[in-house]
Amino acid sequence: MAEPTPSTASEEQLQEMIAETDTGARNPTGAIPKKILFFVPLAWTLFQLWYASPLPFIFNIFVLNDTEARAIHLAFAVFLAYTAYPTFKSSPRKYIPVQDWIVGLVGAFCAAYLFIFYEALSDRPGDPTQLDLIVAVVGLITLLEATRRALGPPLMVVASVFIVYTFFGPHMPSVIAHKGASLSKGMSHYWLGTEGVFGVALGVSTGMVFMFVLFGALLESAGAGNYFIRTAFAGLGHLRGGPAKAAVVSSGLTGLVSGSSIANVVTTGTFTIPLMKKVGFKPEKAGAVEVACSTNGQLMPPVMGAAAFLMVEYVGITYVEVIKHAFLPAIISYIALVYIVHLEACKLGLEGMQKPVTRAFSRKLLSFVMTILFIIIVGGVTYYGLGWIKTVAGDATLYVVSILLLAAYLLLLAYACKVPELDTSHEITELPELGPTAQSGYYFLLPIVVLMWCLVVERLSPALSAFWATVLLIFIVLTQRPLKGVFRKMKGDDFTFKHGLDDLIEGMVAGARNMIGIGVATSAAGIVVGTVTLTGIGLVMTEFVEFISGGNLMLILLFTAIISLILGMGLPTTANYIVVSTLMAPVIVNLGAQSGLIVPLIAVHLFVFYFGILADDTPPVGLAAFAAAGISGGDPIRTGIQGFTYDIRTAVLPFMFIFNTQLLIIGVANWVHLIIVIAAAVIAMLAFGAGTQGYFLTKSRIWETVALLLVAFTLFRPGFWWDRFFPPLTQKPATNLVQMVEEMEPGAQLRMMLKGEKMDGSEFTKTVMLPVGDEGTGAERLAAIGIETRDEEGKTLIDNVVFSSAAEKAGIDFDQEILNIQVPTKRLPKQLMFIPALLLYALVWYVQRGRRNKLEAAGAA
Repeated sequence: MAEPTPSTASEEQLQEMIAETDTGARNPTGAIPKKILFFVPLAWTLFQLWYASPLPFIFNIFVLNDTEARAIHLAFAVFLAYTAYPTFKSSPRKYIPVQDWIVGLVGAFCAAYLFIFYEALSDRPGDPTQLDLIVAVVGLITLLEATRRALGPPLMVVASVFIVYTFFGPHMPSVIAHKGASLSKGMSHYWLGTEGVFGVALGVSTGMVFMFVLFGALLESAGAGNYFIRTAFAGLGHLRGGPAKAAVVSSGLTGLVSGSSIANVVTTGTFTIPLMKKVGFKPEKAGAVEVACSTNGQLMPPVMGAAAFLMVEYVGITYVEVIKHAFLPAIISYIALVYIVHLEACKLGLEGMQKPVTRAFSRKLLSFVMTILFIIIVGGVTYYGLGWIKTVAGDATLYVVSILLLAAYLLLLAYACKVPELDTSHEITELPELGPTAQSGYYFLLPIVVLMWCLVVERLSPALSAFWATVLLIFIVLTQRPLKGVFRKMKGDDFTFKHGLDDLIEGMVAGARNMIGIGVATSAAGIVVGTVTLTGIGLVMTEFVEFISGGNLMLILLFTAIISLILGMGLPTTANYIVVSTLMAPVIVNLGAQSGLIVPLIAVHLFVFYFGILADDTPPVGLAAFAAAGISGGDPIRTGIQGFTYDIRTAVLPFMFIFNTQLLIIGVANWVHLIIVIAAAVIAMLAFGAGTQGYFLTKSRIWETVALLLVAFTLFRPGFWWDRFFPPLTQKPATNLVQMVEEMEPGAQLRMMLKGEKMDGSEFTKTVMLPVGDEGTGAERLAAIGIETRDEEGKTLIDNVVFSSAAEKAGIDFDQEILNIQVPTKRLPKQLMFIPALLLYALVWYVQRGRRNKLEAAGAA
């Protein structure tokens, strides 16, 4: 009996689920409300395009500072939260009640208050008037309700708890008690300044996230989402378990278009899940594969989830550096998922879809080599050609490059018109050919190339990079239809400029509506951040976590992972990341330093980010699993559990890169070292996938599973074993500090162990690493780092710390004692541990191959 396919009703329910979580569930029938829910998001998008562009500074019109822009951004988000989202599930959806109009307008006014009265508020910082306090209180209440509507109760409850903690500090348990805050001080902090609601998180939403969400929405509107899915199927659908492998790749590519795991599931799942069931996957496993790869879509650079942009501000590094650090874990995570899907297909004895054209191996190899050569040549010509143009053209470079981009677009569009248009139905009945399918949309890659060029080569800000990529994308959306009509010599509504304009406006409105939840989430999460800065709860958290963990870093990491998973059941990834990273990131860094482990801040933030994403498929609340089950017809809880087992690799990776930061491309010396790190990480993840699935070449025995997991662990953390035999560091006396710093190479890291006192008088030790600058005397180089020392009774003490220096940022303070200097030991590289690990891997492969051959021979007989 054939498997049932999703009915029209179920597809409508899935779209409704996306609306409820991402864009607002209301679809009013009245002309005026419908127009307002259309034109207000459109106005929001136009405002954000203006703010991101250089136009305000060119024309000196409507130039806004960050605080004013955040206020306008939040005003749009709050108003749309009240008008687009009903009060309760039982509330009307076909019209907007009068009270929602009123409260929405009041909330928008309170949010825009900082913009309207910016100068007056600037003249009285910390001295609010009665009107200021009324607006702040009302604004905070309306924001909490907007958060509940758009994101559900959890984030509203978390924010409310932190507000209560602020004002009722003296009445809290003694462990977390504080002196409390007055209404004036609290409201000034939360609403009338930039430490709370209008803080960094909302600034990132205003300045960066909106442009990237709009970029994704316009890509989808242009047809890129359908193109990515069908190209993935054309390339992988013929392989064993091909539709599932195509689901992994297409969901990774769809991560460019959608930052929502639920929308990703529905967008790609309507194609992939029925086909996975068709080739033999059970409903729960088909849904689980889609859930696992869709939730990981936010990990894929260059366009990651909103939390990645927050890392730029919280960690203090560029977006390019965030991409660099996140790249390898994301890639090996997806490679492992493809491999896990392959193992599942092998277990079930599944085949792929029928390939329309079968080519000889020699032709495949030639085609592959020619494609790689073409990419290398185009990349080289682009890089060096643009460099030459900048040298020759000078100020006219922008115009020259624009003409070249136009020429490239026209050529690629003409090339696309030599093959038939892609089918846009939500069903793939037969496998498309890879060549023509890929050819039909190469021009979609141009905006992505522009985005990466602006980010990586020109080093523009993420917002400005996304703006220029979006400008090109707007041009493509407007012109692709009429130009296709010219190239194909066809006429009709599908090939008119008006149709392109409709696509553009639809994409702009969709982009703004996708931002409602993110806008209110970053604002509400700002309440948590504001509470931490106002009350000092961060220091209390450090002491509390240190107490319950006994200072054990692994226990702290487990504690953090569990908190992220629990909060993530109710909070969106962005809000979850803000809350957990604000409270836990400093704790992990500090306690890691006290145990002698230098944990880079970016590693901790990525750790929290990964577990926040995993919450989307964690039962019993994982909404992505419910969406996938709605398509597959499977049980949502079993789908979520199966999806989480596939995602165990994503849960293990953060622990690995905390202890081996080379996985984040930190401390990688050269290209050879980089290749070794990448190769080891990929092999390790494949071994881990085989170990957790209990299947390699055939079903694994217990010792083989243990061996594969041991291989994975050794390849991920070779230093764990190597350090047991060869200590990585030698301790030198602190009295030699000046001399040793003088002899160090420029750019080397000075590693010291310090002892100091906490506020309560108890002692602590911690390890710090500081970069050593250019040539100079030891005292001069120490001064450049930001410290001066003195010798006292045979001890070396910190005598002075320069404000805002590297030393001050590392937490070094006056009168701390330098216990010792830790110097790297000259020893053989830890990568030698790869040899026994690979030999053990080969042994398992050899044993399983023999057993598989015997089983095949017995089956043939």
